[in-house]
Amino acid sequence: MPASAGLEVSVWTLLLLALAGLAAGFVDAVVGGGGLIQLPTLLLVPGISPVQALATNKLGSILGTSTSSLTYYRRIQPDLRTAAPMALVALLAAIGGAALASSLPASALQPIIIAALVLVAVYVLVKPKVGATTELRWSGNRHYGTATALGAVIGLYDGLVGPGTGSFLVIALVSVLGYAFLPASALAKIVNFATNLGALVFFVPHGAVLWGIGLVLGLANIAGAYLGARTAVARGSRFVRVAFVLVVSVLIVRLVGDVLRGG
Repeated sequence: MPASAGLEVSVWTLLLLALAGLAAGFVDAVVGGGGLIQLPTLLLVPGISPVQALATNKLGSILGTSTSSLTYYRRIQPDLRTAAPMALVALLAAIGGAALASSLPASALQPIIIAALVLVAVYVLVKPKVGATTELRWSGNRHYGTATALGAVIGLYDGLVGPGTGSFLVIALVSVLGYAFLPASALAKIVNFATNLGALVFFVPHGAVLWGIGLVLGLANIAGAYLGARTAVARGSRFVRVAFVLVVSVLIVRLVGDVLRGG
């Protein structure tokens, strides 16, 4: 079957991509990290380049994050006064990160990212009550200023490197600002939508997005994101916490494997 940019993609490959998009949308809606499923699957497409895979992954993901954001908003109404400035700054930072990606190899940052993820996982495991309830550490301008700074840092990371952005957003909202896991995941989806959009603002004019494949992923992401957000709302913060630890553990293993392979 013909695909974007002259690639030939079989029906079975499209089916595999759709299944990966469904699973990625579900995981991403709950706690982030759907790219761990979706991006490696995209790299199986014959003839696809890493940049095309990254850009097409963003297209699929943004359709999923828009769906999960709306689902969370309707059901738990996350604080848009926190989400809006955080998302705007994250969008701008993601554009900058995507532009920097061509000059700074992601492998240079991987050891730092791994160390941060290990500390995050240990922190959540040794503090079983963290994220169980929302107990905001600050109010007013200090709260919004801190949220905006977090959006800038994680948006830059998403544009530059990418894997685990949703998980980093969740743990930052939980550990730094004091949200419970469920509202943190809801806020993270809004910000993650913005970082995906920021990356696409850079990738689309450069012709890196494979639109046909991206739309297949996007439709599957929409279904997975809707199911994931509804499941998280129904099961609560404890379910999101367990999912978070699992996803972060997989992300650590994946990044360590990349470092050992020299990739």
